[in-house]
Formats: sequence, structure tokens, C-alpha cells
Amino acid sequence: MTPLARREARQGYLFISPWIIGFLAFTLLPMIATFAFTFLNVTLAQEQPLRFVGLDNYARLAGDPQVWQSLGVTFRFAALWLPFVVVVPFLLALALNSKYTKGKSLFRTLLFMPYVVPFVAGILAWQQMLGDTGWINDFLRFLGWQRPPSWLFDITWIYPALVVMGIWGIGAGVIINLAGLRGIPTELYDAAKIDGATALQQLRHVTIPMMSPVIFFTIILGVVEVLQYFLVPLVLKNGTGEPGGSTLFYNLYLYKTFFNFQQMSYGSTLAWLLFAIALVVTVVLFRLSRRWVYYAGER
Repeated sequence: MTPLARREARQGYLFISPWIIGFLAFTLLPMIATFAFTFLNVTLAQEQPLRFVGLDNYARLAGDPQVWQSLGVTFRFAALWLPFVVVVPFLLALALNSKYTKGKSLFRTLLFMPYVVPFVAGILAWQQMLGDTGWINDFLRFLGWQRPPSWLFDITWIYPALVVMGIWGIGAGVIINLAGLRGIPTELYDAAKIDGATALQQLRHVTIPMMSPVIFFTIILGVVEVLQYFLVPLVLKNGTGEPGGSTLFYNLYLYKTFFNFQQMSYGSTLAWLLFAIALVVTVVLFRLSRRWVYYAGER
């Protein structure tokens, strides 16, 4: 390297050093520590002498029925929630990007406002609205529904209630999709119109292929978010898993193992299982993306 290149490299490393130090101190080292914990008997109180236990924590994980039950809860909710969190922001962004929509700036602001509301405050507000005497059930009674759903206390309705609460904060997803739509070259639509393509054909053959990287990005973020889902059921049900264990998500069980049961080693083992699941799902999604995600810069 020339002296100028070395000087520029040193300056570059200097500017990114806060991120490097933060990554090493708060991400990499804790990950290494938790991996080491999986082979030890670490607890928060540490009443017993620290010792090497080998694969005992992994054997306990394999035989723990609560692990597989909580994973089932997480995957069932993900199957219901992921389509909404991907499709709804995309459709709203299409509506906001349409030349026939009036008041776009107002709607963008209104859609994004819930995203900046403190999360816990928003959950508590929805808890009141979805209660048996909340205004949503009062409105359903006004429409003639004599026995409206018990949203937060019925196994059948708890997941739809959680989905509604999640969709309420999709403002960031709408903005991301809207930015992707604004980046599609207009000449592609002009060419499609010249060829006689209808609006639906333009959506299918121009908009969706050009938006496929944004849609893929949204899916990846949705998968990571749903695997880490625990704050809403923690606030709503205080981590009890009610009704009937339907809200005992995997990440909530991991949190309780760490801080309620104070079992650091077993909690670390649960965390590494979650990491492995997220890694496998992400790798599979990236492999499948080669078949349907189109990048304009690629040949």
C-alpha cells in the first residue's frame, strides 16, 4: 500500500472504531460467553461451585417438552402473522403511490405515527380496546354481534388479536415499500402501457419483480422479529402464557429461564437453539430467493 492508502485506511478504521469496539464488547464477547455457559452450570445466584457439565444442558433441552411447545406456539403465530406483515404494508404503499390517492402526505404521517408511540403504552392501549368491555366489542355489539369475541382470553381469538396489534405498527414497513416503489423506473411502466398491459399485468410483471428485493428484505426482518417475539405477551399476560399456554412464545420461555428461574447455562442453551433456527431459516430463504428475487444490477 502507498503511504496515502495506509493513511486513508488508518483514518477509516478510526472512524469505524466505535462500531468495532461496540460489536466486540456487546455482541461478539457475550455470544462467546453464552456458548461457554452451555457447557457449565452457571446460575444467576451461583450457589453451587462452577463446574463443567458437558452436554447435559443440550440433553435437557432435547427432553424439555416446554421447548417444543413454545416453538410450536411461535411457528403457529408466525404462519398467521408473516403474511400480514409482508402483504399489508405492500398494499398500503401501492395505495399511497397511486396518482389517484389524495392527501398522501397526511396518510403517510398517520400510518407512521403508531410506529413512534412507546411500545408498552401502545400494548396497554390495545389491551383496553380489545377487552370484553372495550370499544371494539361495543362497536361489534352495535352492529348486532350479541356475543363478540373474548379477544385476549380465548385461544381461538388471541392470535388474531396479536396480529391486529402488530399491524397497527407497520408504518416503517409502509415507508420502506413506498421508497421501493418510488425507485422503480417509470419507463418500464411506459413500455408496458405501449405493449397494452393492463394495471394488473403491470403489477404482476413490472411492480412485483422490481419490488422483490424489498419484499425479500421485509420477509427476513419479519422472520427475525417473530422469532424474537415476546414483549407483547409479556406485557399482556405477565409471561403466564395464558390463555392455555397459547402465548408462551419461545423467546418468552427463554427470558423466563434467564431471569425468573435464574438458570444462565440452560438459558444460554435455549438462546443458541434460537440462533441456530434463525440461521437455518435465513439460509434457506436466501437460497430460495435466487429463484424469485430480481436485482437490476445483476446480469
